[in-house]
Amino acid sequence: MILYLGASSLIKLYIDEVFSDVVREWVEQAEIVATCRVAFTEVISAIDTRFRKNDIARKDYELITKGFSEDWVNFATVDFDEFETGRLIRKYGLRRLDAINLSAAKLIKNNRDAISLYFSSASIELCRAAGAEGLRVLTFKHEECT
Repeated sequence: MILYLGASSLIKLYIDEVFSDVVREWVEQAEIVATCRVAFTEVISAIDTRFRKNDIARKDYELITKGFSEDWVNFATVDFDEFETGRLIRKYGLRRLDAINLSAAKLIKNNRDAISLYFSSASIELCRAAGAEGLRVLTFKHEECT
């Protein structure tokens, strides 16, 4: 099974948030954990924002960013299709990074149709669009939506 994590799900591996335990369980079950190459910037930005809001102590900030940076090589990173991204924005009204993530996941699906691909994001709108585009979406209630 390939598990595609959008940045909002990926960050749950590094910062304890609601449903972090669920994402960690999904990762343990996955053969491959994939994400779009832009997720690195998204996750670092989210961690930095939490630090600047004093939600994370400096020591923890350094450990989290170091751990994430070291783990990055373990993720299957994919690019995205800019034309598909534009289509997804127009069709579903997605935010640009959400559309980029969905486009990246669809590239995996289109190239690896024989392998099970599951998609996860904390964005309800993105999950709905992913389901409408034919992806299997894991929700944080441990349900699969098709």
